[in-house]
Amino acid sequence: MSTAERTLPLPMEQACAGLRSALAGRLGRDLPVAPVGATDAAAPHGGRGAPDPWAAERAAARVHLTASAVLVGPWGGDGTAPACGRCLALRWQRLRSRSERDALETGGPEGPRPAGVWPLFTDHVYDAVAALCGAVLDGPGAEPPAADPADRALPQVSRLDLATLAVRTYPLLADPLCPDCAPDAVPAEPRAMDLVERPKPDPGTYRLRPASSYPLPREALANPVCGALGGGTWISVTSPTTAPVAGSVFVRGYAGLNDVTWSGQENTFSTSRTLAFLEGLERYAGTHRRRRRTAVTGSWNELRDDAVDPALCGFYDPRTYRDDPLVDPFDPDRAIPWEWGWSLRDERPVLVPSRLVYYSAGLASDNFVFECSNGCAIGGSVEEAALGGLLELVERDAFLNAWYGDARLTEIDLATVGGPTAAAMAERAALQGYEVHVLDNRIDLPVPVVTAVAVRRDGGLGTLSFAAAASLDPRAAVEGALSEVLTYIPHLSRQTRDRRAELESMAEDFHRVRHLKDHAQLYGLPRMAEHARGYLEPLAVRPFDEVYRDWEATGRPRTGDLRDDVRAVTELLAGVGHDVIVVDQTTPEQERMGLCTVSTLVPGLLPIDFGWNRQRAPLMPRLRTALRRGGHRATDLAEDEIRMVPHPFP
Repeated sequence: MSTAERTLPLPMEQACAGLRSALAGRLGRDLPVAPVGATDAAAPHGGRGAPDPWAAERAAARVHLTASAVLVGPWGGDGTAPACGRCLALRWQRLRSRSERDALETGGPEGPRPAGVWPLFTDHVYDAVAALCGAVLDGPGAEPPAADPADRALPQVSRLDLATLAVRTYPLLADPLCPDCAPDAVPAEPRAMDLVERPKPDPGTYRLRPASSYPLPREALANPVCGALGGGTWISVTSPTTAPVAGSVFVRGYAGLNDVTWSGQENTFSTSRTLAFLEGLERYAGTHRRRRRTAVTGSWNELRDDAVDPALCGFYDPRTYRDDPLVDPFDPDRAIPWEWGWSLRDERPVLVPSRLVYYSAGLASDNFVFECSNGCAIGGSVEEAALGGLLELVERDAFLNAWYGDARLTEIDLATVGGPTAAAMAERAALQGYEVHVLDNRIDLPVPVVTAVAVRRDGGLGTLSFAAAASLDPRAAVEGALSEVLTYIPHLSRQTRDRRAELESMAEDFHRVRHLKDHAQLYGLPRMAEHARGYLEPLAVRPFDEVYRDWEATGRPRTGDLRDDVRAVTELLAGVGHDVIVVDQTTPEQERMGLCTVSTLVPGLLPIDFGWNRQRAPLMPRLRTALRRGGHRATDLAEDEIRMVPHPFP
């Protein structure tokens, strides 16, 4: 028995040794058996838990033992995306429950303790495992059961349930940070991200190909053994407004494990599922750096000639840094990690704090702000992703300017939007007891931004729901905002009822608004409608064509090249004094699928934040000036005119 085996918890040690011996007798060759779930599979290579005594053997292992199953693989695949045993162990571990992951990853120097003698094997279990190993590891070439070619091309993992002997096989995506099979880490270096010509199928189209055309390995992305994005997806067949598909996974961030949910909300489950996977891939890339690339480390004062000034992106109120133990003021002399991005305005490389790019990563040294996915987007090219990210930044900035600036907006007459989509969505809302209004939320930029407000007609719980969207196509902006708000209203009254006491306390003391969900659910209370009166009493109600006449006539770019659309938005932002920066977040898995993910940053635009004590927007110069520049008022916004009430953005 090896030293590694002797240091394992006794029950798992015995089970691994017994299975290894049984397989040797039945197959006539030695197959090492590595336990999964006994220690942190990432240790000592960046893991947090007890050192993994099987670190040296894990990558080459093809038989893996958990408390409830034997995993055989990786096996098969076409060789274009090889994976190893540690990839499997890492993927498996990330799908465990919060308590199990915390035990494995933060359970102290000796790791978790066994609660009993388990697992136990019988001869027929040994026979079943041996037969499975013989079929997939020694046979003439087992055929993966996956129907999709993208899944069939990947290495496979077969799970044999120790209670039922049922066997299921799942595709495995290699972990791009695997210390055993991923490429060696390389230093981060500046590189150009010059925009290239991207012919569009139509001048009014901003996606170069349908979402369904990307070769997504759907089974590898979501399965209970080694899903890259989570253990599966779920649908809501009772939703009266959309056909939602969602999934989730725990991602370890600076404040522990966070439940990262991804979803698609379209009119068919198949479309929603595809969009859900794309959103999951976007968040997978944005939560952590997924390449073995070292960040640039240095202080702002050392790097300032090449770096974004973090102050332009906003800081919290000094009282937040005084009272919140999770954040500290930015120190220009303190070394922090940075990522190389590319300024589209200046056409040069720019360093951006890692904290502003990867929103679940972070160190104690750079905890000056909590960022979210704002400005992160996925597409089939840098140009497509960058356009999506910039439009999201413009949308959030416009919404916050209107909210905190208490702006009076123009309502768009829904009956004049044209096409069947907007009218159908308004009818669905009406069936749920809501009247939907859409407002032209442009501030000082001509890009169409639309805010949708759903108002419960009887004034009961679930009173107000908000959503917004931006697009170069104003009809798409209207439909996008409506689609978003439709996803929230079926659940809002129940959420408000279930949390009523808690939400009422938030209405009394805004500092109790601490999480993303608090902002939207707070406006389920009827009493909060008084703070949104401006949205319910618009400046005017105008026909769709009248609202967007100037934009459609002279503002909207109408070329056959997507690059021109990105340049047009860049020039508009530069025209009001802002740089436009793109940071490539694309993961190796996404490259294989023909996808690209970026984080876009426009320092100076109002950033969306969640938690009332962590709001940057009310402190930023743009909030004081943008409404005047956009013609919404004659003077800059005074301090006492700022609506200091939590925003309702979902």
